[in-house]
Amino acid sequence: MSIYVGNLSYEVNQEDLNEVFTEYGTVKRVHIPTDRETGRVRGFAFVEMESEANEEKAIEALDGAEWMDRQLRVNKARPRENKSSFGGGRNNRF
Repeated sequence: MSIYVGNLSYEVNQEDLNEVFTEYGTVKRVHIPTDRETGRVRGFAFVEMESEANEEKAIEALDGAEWMDRQLRVNKARPRENKSSFGGGRNNRF
């Protein structure tokens, strides 16, 4: 399982997130996506922890918490959706 962390400051780094989530257990991995063109942080991240129980504790404690002048959105990460290459949202009819 992975945790989605949204509404992050654009100043956040891996060490910052690791420090916050370590309070709830061992952090296995932190991934902060960046914009391909600018290299700027996109405002969200994914955190993987050693156990699902620790992830649940972190979600419960941090969802809605204020950190770095932002109110965090913390929940279970959903699998990435496969998007059609056709786009347009018109049921992809020809």
